[in-house]
Amino acid sequence: MPWKETTTMEQKIEFICEWRTQKYTITELCKNFEISRPTAYKIIARFENEGFEGLKELSRKPKGLHPNATRENVVEGILQLKENHKLWGAKKIRQLLYNDFSDEIIPTALTVHNILKKHGLVTPQKRLRRVKPIHPIFDPKECNEVWSADYKGKFLMGNKIYCHPLTIADSKSRFVFTAKGHYKENLTSAKSEFTKVFRKYGIPKQMHTDNGSPFGSVRAIQRFTQLSYWFIELGIMPVFSDPAHPEQNGRHERMHRDLKAACAKPSAYDLKAQQRRLNHFVKEYNNIRPHEALDMKTPVAVHQFSTRPFPEKIPNYDYPAQYKILKMTQNGAIRWKSYYWVYVTAALKGKYVGIEELGNGIWRVFYRNVFLGFFDENNLRNKEQAIRLETNLV
Repeated sequence: MPWKETTTMEQKIEFICEWRTQKYTITELCKNFEISRPTAYKIIARFENEGFEGLKELSRKPKGLHPNATRENVVEGILQLKENHKLWGAKKIRQLLYNDFSDEIIPTALTVHNILKKHGLVTPQKRLRRVKPIHPIFDPKECNEVWSADYKGKFLMGNKIYCHPLTIADSKSRFVFTAKGHYKENLTSAKSEFTKVFRKYGIPKQMHTDNGSPFGSVRAIQRFTQLSYWFIELGIMPVFSDPAHPEQNGRHERMHRDLKAACAKPSAYDLKAQQRRLNHFVKEYNNIRPHEALDMKTPVAVHQFSTRPFPEKIPNYDYPAQYKILKMTQNGAIRWKSYYWVYVTAALKGKYVGIEELGNGIWRVFYRNVFLGFFDENNLRNKEQAIRLETNLV
């Protein structure tokens, strides 16, 4: 299979960089880059023989002059017209050629465009390089592959104060770890309850949430928040439902409907009494209530504890040797080459990120083993100028 149409020199460099890490087999690389094994071996051989220069496309121009080649005087006419009309495209310039040349020697609009492009007179259109997002495991095969968490919609208690129940559950067994009532939906309250659950039950591979605070933010890079980066530090991958698509976490939403019916209609007088109702719901839901999706078994009969314990101390992370290691400033940016700035996210202030070069001024930014986005240092034109990290390479 050939390289995709959107493939560029940077993708070949990325392929070689991944191959040189020796972390992946040729089969895995071919699958990820959607190329055939012969193509992969060809690229590797050219790199071994000629280095990165060998990855450049070889000229397919025939040695002899093609009989249909555009005449030199016509080419000069095209270039002159472009000089006179810098903002005009190939079609308009071709039309003006009829004023000076006979019809049979005037090339097509595509040929005119190619001549202009060859001489560097065409501004290339931006192409987006899509980064495959990490999706939730919607149909987990084992317990603790993915947990779901959310703040069930707030409701008034008898004392006219809102209760915000935080719920955490295993997506495979439907086991509800907690339904904790909070006065506010904030980082401190959520992190405290997650810590209690992780200490008791271990940690999952993924944590599936919506895009609301404190779990995610649609305006943040990769939607990650401070809570998301804490998950990453623990070895948990935060994943999100698409905005305005709660059905993607339908199992959790279905549990919320039962919780609301049992605990909020009517609600208790204060948070202490409300918590007793929430605790009773969790106990009944896990131990007594049969679940149709579990062949009428209870969640406690299916659930298994995670084999990944909660690390009381965040483990250190060593970036690969080829990465540049930079510290995030208090405003959420990294300083680049003394006087440039690349804004990433304020949620990582004081943390260290790894920067990997792809080639041609393109750099990838990682926090630990999680990809955050790209930046192009060629876009940094003036001193003290800042750019933002992008999830799509333009």
